[in-house]
Amino acid sequence: MRKIASILLVDDNKMDVELALDAFGQARLSNRIEVARSGQQALDYLFGEGEFADRQRHPMPDLILLDLKMPGIDGFEVLRRIKNAPGIKRIPVVILTSSSEEGDRMLSYDDGANSYLVKPVSFSGFVKVVHQVGDYWLTLNVGAPPVE
Repeated sequence: MRKIASILLVDDNKMDVELALDAFGQARLSNRIEVARSGQQALDYLFGEGEFADRQRHPMPDLILLDLKMPGIDGFEVLRRIKNAPGIKRIPVVILTSSSEEGDRMLSYDDGANSYLVKPVSFSGFVKVVHQVGDYWLTLNVGAPPVE
């Protein structure tokens, strides 16, 4: 039996989170989706700290969708910490942001992002992107083995 892949969506914007969750529903992706509403919450989740210590309830994600522009610990810092942590550095991180700035793209890839997507303006565009992300990262892509 194939495991249902889980996704950690990291975004502080409530409307964008709702849009993403609706888009996953419209794309009929049955993945488990966890939401972290800040960079700190994402790090707590990934490192199993505080309320996220129980890995049965909060399993490691198979894919991280990460917004960049967040107050406090931003997406760039979250990305750096993920890619420098031996236990989680192989989890694919897809930047999903409203920023189309070249500098943000460059820094994201320099820090180890696996992909960079600019959030579409329309809901139908968002559904299409989410469906393609699911098809590629959770179906077609053969993930890296876990770090020992």
